[in-house]
Amino acid sequence: MNILPLGPLMIDVAGTALTDADRERLCHPLVGGLILFSRNYESPAQVAALCTEIHALRNPPLLVAVDHEGGRVQRFRDGFTRLPAMRRLGDRWDAEPGPAVAEARGIGTVLAAELRAWGVDLSFAPVLDLDWDRSGVIGDRAFHRRPEAVVALAGAFIEGMRSGGMACCGKHFPGHGWVEADSHVAIPVDNRASGAMDADLEPYRRLPLDAVMPAHVIYPAVDARPAGFSPVWIDRLRREFAFDGVVFSDDLSMEGASVAGDIVARADAAWNAGCDMLLVCNAPDAVGRLLERWKPALEPVRAARVARLLPAGPAPTRDHLAAIPGYAAGIEAIARLA
Repeated sequence: MNILPLGPLMIDVAGTALTDADRERLCHPLVGGLILFSRNYESPAQVAALCTEIHALRNPPLLVAVDHEGGRVQRFRDGFTRLPAMRRLGDRWDAEPGPAVAEARGIGTVLAAELRAWGVDLSFAPVLDLDWDRSGVIGDRAFHRRPEAVVALAGAFIEGMRSGGMACCGKHFPGHGWVEADSHVAIPVDNRASGAMDADLEPYRRLPLDAVMPAHVIYPAVDARPAGFSPVWIDRLRREFAFDGVVFSDDLSMEGASVAGDIVARADAAWNAGCDMLLVCNAPDAVGRLLERWKPALEPVRAARVARLLPAGPAPTRDHLAAIPGYAAGIEAIARLA
């Protein structure tokens, strides 16, 4: 086993098992994590074996993450509980706020406990964007339009995730819900005045977040750079909101990141802006160029932040998920919202 501090790159692999080339890349000092996609999943047992091998490669173990929010963004389906889109909880909050908050807590527990039981360390959740009824890529991934509803529901959801043994990652700072363009394929620009974004920022002011992912969105009233490349936005997150957790870049291979240049320039821009870990997904050639050419000034404090996201305790026992406080209530809530 290699003893290496966690590097600043989170990369991916192509298949359901590691190749020798994968293992070599994952042991590179610049790598600190791996994100899984649907193509990496066949069954709970298979993904558990994959995560076990990934974790055994290094000490501290690489951080294994996935986008597993619920609704249309849930990478693992067969063998996992199908989670509702978060808007279903927002609709429920409109009718009965108290029960909706309790249901959000239970669903967060189900999400985290099931992933942890099969070896995954972190889900990039919850989405904290306000549902302004403008963004197709966000849409029903958002809890609600009203910030007080998002704070209540996401706060309970985070409590549930922690009950299930997992940290949280709020996204997409400072808010992706107003822009119509999809940052996967375009460069969104939010032309609102800075003060008009106060509601979008409320969840980041009020929630106890372990990690945050900035948006590949430009807010010209604040900075000409996308938030994930903006030291202005990330410094504001650190200072004004007293955030001391991990800042993840969004995927540097997305079109919304192209304003920064080639992949090395994108990595430099995100790192120098203050991101602690940079995602590079679905772009193995770009990962190769980074591992060969990118020479960041590594800082132990950033690696230590990322290491705090690794689960502190043992994973839930797969055969005893129902014994986890809140899990059974979460399963019942999911059935009601189906």
